Amino acid sequence: MKEQNDVQQRLTNVEDRLQRLENLLTSINDKLDQPQQATVNESDNTEQFQQWVTDYVSMRLQQLVPETCDHPAETPMHDGPFLDNTNVPCTEEVVHRVKRIPIPFVREMVVQRVAENARSAKIERVDIEFFEQAATF
Repeated sequence: MKEQNDVQQRLTNVEDRLQRLENLLTSINDKLDQPQQATVNESDNTEQFQQWVTDYVSMRLQQLVPETCDHPAETPMHDGPFLDNTNVPCTEEVVHRVKRIPIPFVREMVVQRVAENARSAKIERVDIEFFEQAATF
């Protein structure tokens, strides 16, 4: 009998809690359904803040990338390998030939000499023939 009373009491407690939860959810739902009346002052503040942010970002962008700034001409990107530590394009055979030079500082001198000659001769891609001519001291 005591167990039955305990179960009945628990059931009553659960029903009370469910009723309070339902009331709470109903009141929350009613508040959400009501249209929020934004005051004129709040909307003015929002617009002023948005305008300030827009002006600030515009000013910072002009400072970072001014319209009068001179940009260097873009160099065309070439496919394939380049001479070591340069932006001079070359063939795979030239890369292989450069790697065969055993002494590092000599390799660097040869590469720099070939790169200078290629730039002065306006060669688009260094091939073996040009490399052999330009690499001789």
